[in-house]
Amino acid sequence: MLFSAGFESHTIRFNRTSSWFNFLPVPCSVDSEVSLLVVTAFSVGLLHTLMGPDHYVPFVAMSKANGWSLRKTFLITSICGIGHVLGSVVIGSIGLVLGTAVFHLESLESFRGDGAAWLLIGFGLAYLTWAVARLMRGIPHTHEHHSFDHSHGGENVDQSTRSSVTPWVLFLIFVFGPCEVLIPLLMYPAAEANFGAVLLVVSSFTLATLGTMLTAVMALTYGLRLVKLPHLHSYSHATAAIAVIGCGTLMKVGL
Repeated sequence: MLFSAGFESHTIRFNRTSSWFNFLPVPCSVDSEVSLLVVTAFSVGLLHTLMGPDHYVPFVAMSKANGWSLRKTFLITSICGIGHVLGSVVIGSIGLVLGTAVFHLESLESFRGDGAAWLLIGFGLAYLTWAVARLMRGIPHTHEHHSFDHSHGGENVDQSTRSSVTPWVLFLIFVFGPCEVLIPLLMYPAAEANFGAVLLVVSSFTLATLGTMLTAVMALTYGLRLVKLPHLHSYSHATAAIAVIGCGTLMKVGL
């Protein structure tokens, strides 16, 4: 069977029985509507991620402050990015199976967006409190029982615990954070019971979102490593906290 998609005066023909169609994960109707949805999902995923600094700035800031390797930064960003998309996919799939109206799904995603913003702000404030306390412990001072100046070094156990908890906090925030733009894209193929198309749309959106996140994070992280500001090193944690708070605030105002 042949099908064609016309673009102006040109016609492109594909044979559905050709070998590459046999590699599709599930049977699906590859027509112009589905192709448009797939391209739209990729474009929207790319722009949605690039225009939302909360998708990459927290990872760059925490990587710089905590001295994560590029490999660790890549891994943490990947896990959080996948969780970010799958959270909305799972909720959207459950809603579609239950027949929940698009309005209710978008309202739920909006609620999740507000929650994720507050979680990001709360995490940033908690991290800032810890960073300021750490700076205070590092300021030279004297005690009544001895007169010489000294400073308390950062406790290794405290720093190790914080370093291991931070990725998990980011993961939970990103899983809770919604991909509002994905839900409407799933409506048409789901209404047509075209689950192959649903899988293609989700895959395209995930590829764009994750690819953009990783590209932005790795490029910015590597770029910051080329900038040497040793006198600001002591304030790296406080700076990272302020960056996270800023991202949460931008989410609250709809950016």
